[in-house]
Parts: sequence; C-alpha cells; structure tokens
Amino acid sequence: MKRTVYIYGSPVLRKVAQNITPDYPELDKLINDMYETMSNSDGIGLAAPQIGLSIRLFVVDGTPLAEDDPTLKDFKKVFINAQIVERFGEKTIYNEGCLSLPGLHEDVERESKIKIRYVDQNFKEHEEEYEGMAARIIQHEYDHLDGILFTDRVSPIRKQLLRSKLNAIAKGKFSASYKCKIGK
Repeated sequence: MKRTVYIYGSPVLRKVAQNITPDYPELDKLINDMYETMSNSDGIGLAAPQIGLSIRLFVVDGTPLAEDDPTLKDFKKVFINAQIVERFGEKTIYNEGCLSLPGLHEDVERESKIKIRYVDQNFKEHEEEYEGMAARIIQHEYDHLDGILFTDRVSPIRKQLLRSKLNAIAKGKFSASYKCKIGK
C-alpha cells in the first residue's frame, strides 16, 4: 500500500524520531509500504517521519542511479535505529531533492564517507562504512530521523533566498505526482 508523504510544514518532519523494538506492529508491512511509496514517488530513499511516523526507520534504493554509479547496483537496504558514528572524507557538493519538499533542489555539502551502526529488519546488528553517493543517500535519510531537512544544510544566503519557496510549499502551493499532505 502506498503511504501519504508528509510535506514541509508538517511538525512530524521536525521531531527527533524514537527507536523501535522487534515487536513494532506490522513492521514488515510498513517496510514494504515504504518501498512501494518511495518507488511510486520516484524516490531513492524514504524515512518514516516522511510518512507521519516519528520512528528511527528509513529505506534506501540506489539502483535507479546504478547506470551512472555502478556501486549502487545492489544498494537497497533497511536501516532501523541507525546512528551515524563517524563522518569523514572530503566534503562534496551535490544537488539534492526530497519527496517532502516537492520541486525543490539545492546544492548540499556533505562528508564523502560515513560509518553507521544500525539493525536490519530482522534486528540483526550492523556497523558499516559507506562512501560516495551511498553515503550521501544515507546521510540525507538519516537527517530526517533527527528532524533535519536538506534545506537546513544550505548556506545562510541560500536559506534566505529559499524562504518564499518554503513558505509556499508549507501553504500547499506545490505540485507532486504522489499522494502527499501537510499535517501531524
């Protein structure tokens, strides 16, 4: 089932999400719904706060980018209760977008490598390092768990220039090809 994507201005996007336990209700169904929602919205990542749930869960699927970046060929994962334990490497800039900010894209600077600790959907623990586009996708989705949007990471002058666009999105003045709402 496709879920509704919550849009900029929704309070749930600014909350710090909570860890979950293995007995979280219908977790497998939720994860499948998130993948379906992400895929049908042409996304490559989706965090639970973006569908109105303030829990530390996000899914990624970098395979649509594999033609340009072969390292993403099998990059499809679930991250639960994730904690980035280290960000390192050179800082790189990439033009990011977000399903919760339809039509908005901005250059965002992020570290090129990360080390992350998380559990998968079977609650098996992992500690892994990622670099390049995989690290960027993870950092973007991870930010959602801490109530951070990519627009928070642009330069102060860009933030000023974006203010009217963000206000318009928060007032429902945007176009999206997927089911979305402002609320919660």
